[in-house]
Amino acid sequence: MAPIRDDDYIDQVISGNTAAYAPLVERYQDMVFSIVMRVVRNAAVAEDISQDVFVKVFQSLSEFQRKAQFSSWLYRIAYNAAISHVRKSKREFTSIDEQVIDNYADEEVQDMVMGLNADEQKKVITRALEMLNERDRVLIEMFYLRDKSIEEIAMITDLTVSNVKVKLHRLRKKLYGEMGRLMKMELEGI
Repeated sequence: MAPIRDDDYIDQVISGNTAAYAPLVERYQDMVFSIVMRVVRNAAVAEDISQDVFVKVFQSLSEFQRKAQFSSWLYRIAYNAAISHVRKSKREFTSIDEQVIDNYADEEVQDMVMGLNADEQKKVITRALEMLNERDRVLIEMFYLRDKSIEEIAMITDLTVSNVKVKLHRLRKKLYGEMGRLMKMELEGI
């Protein structure tokens, strides 16, 4: 038997069967928590925001126009809720010094990264990602870790496709620059 499609559950909820919403929550709760957690970096806050997201989605379900997949629509709502929370809390994040970008050629950094074992590579990449602000980090994670297409990312983040392409290009340069700086510091024992 084929699994029940999201649209079927949505139709049931809109028709008044509120119990049909539970399988949607169950199906997507991990995805929502994951995206929120990546932005806010606090499990308790991420749980609260995730619950709020599902309440908001339930209340807005009749407005879902089905131009995109339900999961993409939900992802966008979760992402926006997390970003809004961060803005409200007025946290300051470390940003990468733009001059670092020009100090290292992409090939040089790639060669240095390839010279590391898998654990060291993961450590350097993780540290470099932590230097990005939450919005940039989420863009990189959506594209490389979640395998979202540029079009899906544009829809989720409310950016144009060309803007997403430009941002990803610039973010790759930032990451290479930051990874080069981190590896140089490691080599110099700083």
